[in-house]
Amino acid sequence: MTRIYLDHAATTPMTPAARAAVAEGMARWANPSSPHAEGRAARAALEAARGEVAAAYGWPGEVLFTSGASESLALALGRSIAGGRVAMSMVEHDAVFRAAPPTARPLVVDAQGLLKGENWPTLLDAEGKALICVQWANSETGVRQPIAALAEAAHALGHLLLVDAAQMPASDELAAHADFVAVSGHKRGGPPGIGALLVRDLATLMPTGGQERGYRAGTENLPAILGFAAALAEPEPDHAALRARLDDAITRSGGEVVSSGAPRHPAIGSYRLPGVPATTQLIRLDMAGFAVSAGSACSSGSMKPSHVLAALGWPEAAGREVIRVSFGRSTSSAEVDAFIAAWRQMARATRTFAA
Repeated sequence: MTRIYLDHAATTPMTPAARAAVAEGMARWANPSSPHAEGRAARAALEAARGEVAAAYGWPGEVLFTSGASESLALALGRSIAGGRVAMSMVEHDAVFRAAPPTARPLVVDAQGLLKGENWPTLLDAEGKALICVQWANSETGVRQPIAALAEAAHALGHLLLVDAAQMPASDELAAHADFVAVSGHKRGGPPGIGALLVRDLATLMPTGGQERGYRAGTENLPAILGFAAALAEPEPDHAALRARLDDAITRSGGEVVSSGAPRHPAIGSYRLPGVPATTQLIRLDMAGFAVSAGSACSSGSMKPSHVLAALGWPEAAGREVIRVSFGRSTSSAEVDAFIAAWRQMARATRTFAA
């Protein structure tokens, strides 16, 4: 049986260019901080990759390499000059909830999952700078936040904006708006264990000592860094038409599209099959040869209800009936059509069993 992988929001395969770049990095086996010729060559390769990542995002500030988006978020949340004054939306990734201080201010979203920056003056204390954390595209629902408008609202109040862009392809859309951006390698076709924090002004981030301009301890992971930069150089397809086809088929077959009224990531969709637990759906689809998930990869293995759907006002029972489907570079229309057929067969079978 040929399996079909539709869980690219959790992780996506490395591109050929990324694999080749990692191999090149393995051949440059020297510490980039060493003064000898081998070390200088490694440093040159690292700095070239830093420039390539900055160019991919059109970023005018600094690029600090980390182990991934989770570490990038924790670095910004813990070391910004806001000094622990944090506000975050209630639909952020679990990594934000783990790294944010207990005093973090919650920012509510509407029923579609969107933040409203015009409400912030009454929600945030204008005295003192705060760090506002927003996920550009939600990892469960795919809902895209209006970053330009949110940045304008945050900066008008004198605050800093941290954007979790792990799920979005590299682009220069954030360059004029965000103060910090967390990005991930393995979501973009690079290797796991590498990411970056884009920082507009290093004066807004307190150093820790060590490598990466003094903001991170540990020797840089040169092979992964080269692979990350190489992956970002490869264009990613626009899956809007494929996701629209899937949305329409699910709706016509008795399912529900989560946040259908909001702007969404073209490669991420969440779908409810009423009356059928997500765990049952995942098992049936896995047996039929499809890899999908329930929520983000960091929480789908637990039995906890989705905090994202709860923030949208979904009852817990309905939230436990939602699965996530996500596309990648290799996803084809034939694969989506095969999934639609399998989902419809599953829906008919489960309804018959329930009757």
